[in-house]
Amino acid sequence: MANLNQPPSRVTPNLLHILNAFTDSSNTIINTIVELNSNTINKYELITETGHLKLDRVGYSSLAYPFAYGCIPRTWDEDGDPLDVEIVSVTEPLIPGSIVEARIIGVMKFDDGGEVDDKVIAVLADDKRMDHILSYEDLGEHWLKETKYYWEHYKDLKKPGTC
Repeated sequence: MANLNQPPSRVTPNLLHILNAFTDSSNTIINTIVELNSNTINKYELITETGHLKLDRVGYSSLAYPFAYGCIPRTWDEDGDPLDVEIVSVTEPLIPGSIVEARIIGVMKFDDGGEVDDKVIAVLADDKRMDHILSYEDLGEHWLKETKYYWEHYKDLKKPGTC
């Protein structure tokens, strides 16, 4: 018979607290814990105390994430959460909860209702198709417009008087 409400017989380590942020000495390749894939409206968030993923919310519209999203272990942004990472140009789905190595190509300053919530911009480190991308500017003007549009409008239907 199952034991309910009992402490676990073993404990899974919290990767957020044991993985290093950087995987290389030049501090350009980061470990990233994947929280969600591109083309989803579901927002998952890593529970910092346990390292588990939780469905934070279902998007307010059909506007889907145009990038994969995750966080960097052993880092903390001014909002009290681990630093966020946008992994761009991912062609195959990543598994939420998995760890990927990503190469930093920029940082986007972000204000979330008066709170600093900056986003690290990265590409998958082992994706040879991205070797020529050295900066977010190499992604082109359309990428910048698409990303800016997403962050300006993803909560539009949450605003009072919109529904």
